[in-house]
Amino acid sequence: MSTKPLAMRDAFLDRIWRAMAHDGKIFFTTADFGSPVLDKIREQFPDRFINVGIAEQNLINISAGLALEGYKVFAYAIAPFITMRCYEQIRVNLALLSEVRPINVNLVGVGAGYSYVVSGPTHQCYEDLTVMRALPNVEVYSPADHVTAAALFDQCVATAGPKYLRLDAQVLPVVYENAAPDMVHGFNVHRDGHQICLVATGYMVHTALKVTERLASAGISVGVVDLFNFSGFDAESLLAALGRYSGIVTMEEGFRGRGGLDSMMFDFLARRKFDARVLNIGVEPAYRFELGTRAELHEQVGIGVGAVEKSISAFSKSLSV
Repeated sequence: MSTKPLAMRDAFLDRIWRAMAHDGKIFFTTADFGSPVLDKIREQFPDRFINVGIAEQNLINISAGLALEGYKVFAYAIAPFITMRCYEQIRVNLALLSEVRPINVNLVGVGAGYSYVVSGPTHQCYEDLTVMRALPNVEVYSPADHVTAAALFDQCVATAGPKYLRLDAQVLPVVYENAAPDMVHGFNVHRDGHQICLVATGYMVHTALKVTERLASAGISVGVVDLFNFSGFDAESLLAALGRYSGIVTMEEGFRGRGGLDSMMFDFLARRKFDARVLNIGVEPAYRFELGTRAELHEQVGIGVGAVEKSISAFSKSLSV
């Protein structure tokens, strides 16, 4: 029996709601952002729920204060607003403060990449991986389906420090039908290939899996890795998984060449003197106001299935030259 797809936020919030019944130290804050599961949290645990209104900077201040009192805080808002609108507060009250005081604040941002497809660039989020991974002490999680998102809850509760979870706003297909991936490693090998490995995160894992099917029919064997923990992945295990490949392709639903997954993998491979060519696939660095489906917008900015297949086919030919 296949696992029914759910919205990431619903799966994650359900874990919070269930845990709050037996863990009095879990506190929930939100910046005037709701969901059906959130209604249950507000109704059943009103003494551990605060809606600060449309005030994300205050959301961070209050969450930091609660964490200093020993609470495990989950702060919830739309992805671009819980990162960029209150960046200084995150830097000072979470990243910096966590150097000297043990705090547990989990920033739950909904709307990664083009999730809010009809809302335009104000509500779409292409920069969050870049700005959040730039902060010391902040863990960054980027799940590809609701199974992984729900599994990250245990890590959030058990581990001290600030964390950022970038959740998709749409209901995505289930990647992990049988069980959640190994959270200790921080990544999962979906497919083994020969020459090229696609290292993808979030929504782009789905694109990577579709592209590998197309490339296989053309005789190109490609591996796929889902990297969902940007800050705490097992470096040696990932290096071993990539060791067989002469080409590495990074895939992210964020701006290309602006410090996201591509920058992280460049640094990771260079420090270990990994001998492979690297191709970065990401959003063309520009803001666009066109409307369309997510698939249509992805093709326009170079990260759609067709565009990615074309880029990797050309990359594969260059490796054999």
